[in-house]
Amino acid sequence: MIAVNAAQKVLAHLDEDEVLSVAKDLIRIPSPTESESECAIYIHKILKKEGFEVRLQEVSPGRQQVIGRLAGQGNGRSLMFNGHIDNDSLTEDWKWDPYEPRVGANRLWGAGIHNMKSGVAAFLTAAFAVKRSQVPLTGDLILACVVGELQGGKGTLHMLKSGIRTDMAIVPEPYSTNVVITKCVGVHKCAISTIGKSIHTSRSEYGVDAIQKMIKVINVLPHMDLEVSDADIPGLPKINVASIIGGRSRDYDLAGPSNLSDYCTIIIDVRYGGDYTPQDIDQKFVQFLESLKESDADFQYEYHHPPPQRFKVGGADMPPTNVPQDAEIVNIVKRNHKNITGRDISKSGAVLPYSYCGNDTAHLQRAGISCCLYGPRGYDDDVEKHVRIDEMIECAKTLATSAIEVCGS
Repeated sequence: MIAVNAAQKVLAHLDEDEVLSVAKDLIRIPSPTESESECAIYIHKILKKEGFEVRLQEVSPGRQQVIGRLAGQGNGRSLMFNGHIDNDSLTEDWKWDPYEPRVGANRLWGAGIHNMKSGVAAFLTAAFAVKRSQVPLTGDLILACVVGELQGGKGTLHMLKSGIRTDMAIVPEPYSTNVVITKCVGVHKCAISTIGKSIHTSRSEYGVDAIQKMIKVINVLPHMDLEVSDADIPGLPKINVASIIGGRSRDYDLAGPSNLSDYCTIIIDVRYGGDYTPQDIDQKFVQFLESLKESDADFQYEYHHPPPQRFKVGGADMPPTNVPQDAEIVNIVKRNHKNITGRDISKSGAVLPYSYCGNDTAHLQRAGISCCLYGPRGYDDDVEKHVRIDEMIECAKTLATSAIEVCGS
């Protein structure tokens, strides 16, 4: 357990106003998926100013993420704070500039603050407090500000392939500081295309309508039995047909409505549990499509996993996460949360609805890193546009003291 004087020392160096200030700065930097470099450069700058070892990683040409390191003495346990800097696409109902932060009634509003710049701001300022406190560390504290989590964790996979590992990790996704999550579904994104025969509508009986064939797929897809249930996460699988496009040719020419469509594509998101692999899910989809083909001589299809690159869905798979509830990192977060807030964590393990979400713990666990989710959230109304300021500060304090406990022992 962390020494009381070490905890007090690090908390004395945690500036609550700075937590808010860094979060506001992150809001002001647009960082949609695949355009995160400006945000990474800002983080690189402030980490370098604070005296961290810091480097930019080029995940793809011109696309950068940033890794910071507070070095320990080399004979202790290491901890990673992992957070993504790409943010969700904007909705149409913003009533002001989403990149201009607003504060009011314990809420910080702004683009990307929910998912998950609030968590990134919390762990950056937590790390600042650890460094400024000068509490000796035996192990390294790593700050991974990654890209492409919304593409299945491309940035974290790149980081892991570069050889970065720690003993433990905390990912402050926006699921509330009242819970610690260790179990989440796998996320599988794929596409199905149906192939028809285009012909003028006056002779439609001689053609094959790819859109009508796709309607058949969509109608039966919810009843597809993937056999991927999980007692802790009911209702699996969740199969969502997220997008559809159809037209003439593989370019989906929409200028010929007098002709049958001969190419139609849907993008699918599948949430699943158990010990299944992405290859298992692929096999089940192909079996399902082959069964449709057996009953319809005109049914032709293509199955795409990952979806074609032109749809910009991303190509990384997120298998299910299942870290033991009694893992040491879980107990460390719980203990430090209570020390900071006076409240016990309300629930741990699988926590609904949040455990229906995929995240970078999928990759961290498979790399042998014991990890959990603990991060700030907003109120239920307009939750994707704001964060609770008190939870963001609670998170920063809990992360700071957890870092001392892991890396200082």
